[in-house]
Amino acid sequence: MVLVVLDHDGNKLRKGSLEALTRARALAEALGVKVAGVLLAEEKAPVEEARKHVEVLYTATLGPYTAEKWAAGVLKAAEASGAKAVVAPSSRQNRAYLGRVAYALKAGLLEDTLDSRLEGGEVHATRYAYLNRVTQKVKAALPVVLTVKPNTTPLAEPLSGEAEVVALEVPQVPTVEVLERVQEEKKGVSLTEADIVVTGGRGMGSPEAFKMVEELAALLGGAVGATRAVVDAGWRPYAEQVGQTGKTVQPSLYIALGVSGAVQHLAGMNKSKYIVAVNKDPEAPIFKHADYGIVGDVHQVVPALIQAVKKLKD
Repeated sequence: MVLVVLDHDGNKLRKGSLEALTRARALAEALGVKVAGVLLAEEKAPVEEARKHVEVLYTATLGPYTAEKWAAGVLKAAEASGAKAVVAPSSRQNRAYLGRVAYALKAGLLEDTLDSRLEGGEVHATRYAYLNRVTQKVKAALPVVLTVKPNTTPLAEPLSGEAEVVALEVPQVPTVEVLERVQEEKKGVSLTEADIVVTGGRGMGSPEAFKMVEELAALLGGAVGATRAVVDAGWRPYAEQVGQTGKTVQPSLYIALGVSGAVQHLAGMNKSKYIVAVNKDPEAPIFKHADYGIVGDVHQVVPALIQAVKKLKD
């Protein structure tokens, strides 16, 4: 089998899981095997939705997340299914434990892949390297653990039937105990999964000016991003930081407002399909990477953009 790690928010599968399913189905077809899913949860999970996307579904409720527990759960599912490949969405959480899974399975680890295919008993893939400036071709012999970079793969549709559900008995690994968790309330679309990202830089001038960024993002059905300078200034939370030391995004549309275009920021967004930049400095580096640029004050341009979008929506 090919095993898919199904990430979710407790109520529904995440977009990244549907991308991973598409990749897993292609590998399974090439190998002539079935697709199984593993659904791990702290409390609740979208079992009924997950059953419609795989042929066998392994589930386990493990309590508060730790890398040790999630690695043990995925490993148990991989052993139960006899998986030749494990496919998962690329995320910080999955990156924290999938290396352990690959080591235990004596499998190759291909991370943040843009595509993948089976060729001569090996899995070939491409991924970005050197701050996303080059494309790197990689391969690994089976078994393999592979992660799928967000917004690179079509979303999987449900299958015609419903999978058998198998409850896993995952051994306890009490090396780390979660004593307390402070979780920020999430609003809107997930940054890494968003098809449209609106990012504000230091050029916005103040934290209050980000209300315009939020409004434009909401109108477009997108997510709000921020540069490191903005986060370091305490204007926005780290969860919104885009760049080398933040999140890497690859949306269809990336709107950079008051963003200068430092190389560290470009590393997190330069593979966006279309980049629109607004900056009052005509020499700002961001314009060298933008498909469309507006030289002007964000405090004048952004309200005009908001009104234009509202007019189109009406």
